[in-house]
Amino acid sequence: MSNTVKTNYPALYTLVVVFFFWGFIAAGNNIFIPFCKDYFHLDQFQSQLIDFAFYTAYYIGALILFATSNVKGKDLVTFWGYKRSIVYGLLFSTIGAVAMILAVEANVYYGMLIGLFIVALGFSLQQTAANPFAILLGDEKTGASRVNLGGGINSLGTTIGPLVVAFALFGTTAAVTENQIKSLSLDKVVLLYVCVGLLFIGAAALFYFSKKLPEGKSTEPIEKAPKALNILVLMTILLLICFSFVFSTYKETTEIIDKASLENTRVLWLSLAFLVVILGLLFAYKKASVKPEGWGAMKYPQLVLGMLAIFMYVGVEVGIGSNLGELLKSPEFGGLSSSEIAPYISMYWGSMMIGRWAGAVSAFNLTKNKQLVLTIILPIIAFGIILTANTLAAYNMSHFYAFIVCVFIQIALIIITKNTPAKTLLAFSVFGIVALLIGLNTTGTLAVYALLCGGLACSIMWPAIYNLSLMGLGKYTAQGSAFLVMMILGGGIIPPIQGKIADIIGIHSSYIVSLICFIYLLLFAFVVVRILRKQQINIE
Repeated sequence: MSNTVKTNYPALYTLVVVFFFWGFIAAGNNIFIPFCKDYFHLDQFQSQLIDFAFYTAYYIGALILFATSNVKGKDLVTFWGYKRSIVYGLLFSTIGAVAMILAVEANVYYGMLIGLFIVALGFSLQQTAANPFAILLGDEKTGASRVNLGGGINSLGTTIGPLVVAFALFGTTAAVTENQIKSLSLDKVVLLYVCVGLLFIGAAALFYFSKKLPEGKSTEPIEKAPKALNILVLMTILLLICFSFVFSTYKETTEIIDKASLENTRVLWLSLAFLVVILGLLFAYKKASVKPEGWGAMKYPQLVLGMLAIFMYVGVEVGIGSNLGELLKSPEFGGLSSSEIAPYISMYWGSMMIGRWAGAVSAFNLTKNKQLVLTIILPIIAFGIILTANTLAAYNMSHFYAFIVCVFIQIALIIITKNTPAKTLLAFSVFGIVALLIGLNTTGTLAVYALLCGGLACSIMWPAIYNLSLMGLGKYTAQGSAFLVMMILGGGIIPPIQGKIADIIGIHSSYIVSLICFIYLLLFAFVVVRILRKQQINIE
């Protein structure tokens, strides 16, 4: 695609609406997790099943789409068209909102998990269509910037989501004790999901009737990928077996059980689930490199390693935020109650907005000087929006003022890397590793700031990984996008693993899981550059 291709801005502005929904619901879950732990008397692993249900749905949804497309010999998303696929996804998420309302009314935790699972199934279809759609709406070389713009709006949702959900749960910004939490009414949560369901319907209507949005259809047949489907189905079966064994240990029993032995058994099975994904993808990487026929998009090594990178990225992004509430409850981190953590969750997810707003600057046709100025100003404005939103919600934000220093570090990294995917991923992986090392070896405000920097590090990694993974795929781009969306599964597997490790060695030490994820992302940044250069693909 040539440099003269103009961006379809009206279509792009309509598209970013769905990015907001993903962020609003996902970040709101971080408030549900500590709340449900107290309300339903759960351990840290059980509370993390909210993430398991939500993010596993992305994997299952994308896998169903791929399996169906593989059988029919045509990609369903491009056959329906990106526009219609997003409409279908929004309507499916509406069904999930209804299921969530029914579960909350019945006061059933596992019913709420089912509702969130259905909402996220709809998100899976939306995201499979939305990311390549954003790239389609202009010059391919600035595709990462348009995805960043969507990510910036997504992060606006993640900033607002925790505040709205906290108010819906607690009805106040004042501290609420654990005993008070157990007696709270969930009526406002019902109202929240009624509003969410209506917004899903409204967004679906906006997309359906919009004249500015191209259909994004393609009837071109796809090359079937039976080997890729087989390995993914096998991975799914093995994951179900691993988690089934973990869930079975939570059945009520009158027998006297060695708790330490039981916890070690749970960690073992969860670790096996983690290895199933890693070894499954590495197996595909090795086999496809020897005989590429039948692997479809998986015959490209940058995609397979990118799938694992998305798995780790979403795992660390979600894991830091999901376990942050429990960390803040410990005395050395403030001893906060579940009702007091909303501004911290808002700041963490708001950190995503800070970076993504800066990363989205190059999506617009501006001079280099204007881009530089906006790269500096927009993160500061985003930081101010986070402080203002929380202040309006009656939270004291004075202890976050010094975090602006961390924002300046991020701005410097963005300017240095010049929004180049490979350099961006490399620099921000190092940033994440340093932040986690500081967070693991300190306590109090410094450690909290360091963990919040994990959000700054993650902020613009998604489009960098996404672009690097899809470079050179040609007609396999849509299929490759579906594979990447599947790996949002990392948000469903890695946080529960961290939660169970926290049950054993403590919530603070459990953040070593996040450190491991950042280390892999650094390795991917090095390896993918070599792979793409070997294929003579320009990565600048």
